[in-house]
Amino acid sequence: MTKEERKYLSAVADLGCAVCRRMGFEGTPAEIHHKKAGMGIGQRAGHHLAIPLCQIHHRGLKGVHGLGVRGFKEYWGFDEDDLLEDVRKLLIP
Repeated sequence: MTKEERKYLSAVADLGCAVCRRMGFEGTPAEIHHKKAGMGIGQRAGHHLAIPLCQIHHRGLKGVHGLGVRGFKEYWGFDEDDLLEDVRKLLIP
């Protein structure tokens, strides 16, 4: 990972969980989730496709890894691309 990638991922994580933010809870501590949709088996998206998610929305039963990509969209009503767009709007003026 380059210094620039580390800096970008830090900025993404500092936004707080993207799902919590949509529910009106800003600043929830977040870990980095790399977009899964559209990636091949065993592949991870590049760092520019990173989304900040709290542990519950990342790895929990109601999270993207717990529900799977399709289940996550069905449950929450939005998907990784929607959250990625939110991140981009916040980081890129």
